[in-house]
Amino acid sequence: MAEFANEALIDARKTRRILENIANKWSVLILTVLCSKPSRFNEIMRRLDGITHKALAEALKRLERNGLIKREVLPTSPVGVEYTITPLGRSLQAPFEALYCWALAHGAEVETAQADYDRRQPG
Repeated sequence: MAEFANEALIDARKTRRILENIANKWSVLILTVLCSKPSRFNEIMRRLDGITHKALAEALKRLERNGLIKREVLPTSPVGVEYTITPLGRSLQAPFEALYCWALAHGAEVETAQADYDRRQPG
């Protein structure tokens, strides 16, 4: 594993563009929502407190372009659109779950470190 980590750091330029597309906060959260079930735009928006309409629309287009989600126009009246995770997107489920579990386990430590840092800063 250590060899992999060193190789990954050396080749960061090869992965930077891909990671920029999948590792931002909204992409991770959108994919997490879609791992549980296909969802419409407004349902995703309700589940992601704080995301704007514009940010969600842009993130969904980016995820679709990268092959991580599929957009399907539903034959309803009015016309609806549903987003589904693709097999490629689903392959990110385990790493994202690990990241989520890490955040739950260590979130308080990070907040304590932030507060300590902020107290040490002048002004």
